[in-house]
Amino acid sequence: MAHQDAIVRTTLTLDPDVSTKARRVAARQGRPFKQIVNSALRLGLDEMLKPATAKPYHTKPRPLGLREGFSYDNIAELLARAEGEDHA
Repeated sequence: MAHQDAIVRTTLTLDPDVSTKARRVAARQGRPFKQIVNSALRLGLDEMLKPATAKPYHTKPRPLGLREGFSYDNIAELLARAEGEDHA
C-alpha cells in the first residue's frame, strides 16, 4: 500500500452496478471491500491523469514543381530572386 499522509473518511454513493462489481471482486480476491474500492479508484484516477496522447499529424504531399521562368541551373539567381536583391 502507498504511503499515506492521512486517511480521509468520506461517504461515497456508488451506483448499483459499481457496488456489485466491487463486492464481486472483493469476494473473489478475499480482500475487504474498502481495499477494492481504493485500488479501483487509484487505477482509474491514474489513467484519467495521464496526458492525452497526441494524434499523429499527416499531410498529403503533392508535387509543386518549379514555377515558370525559374531554373535549377543557376542556384545563385534562384536565391537572389527568392531573397530579394537587398538581402545580404
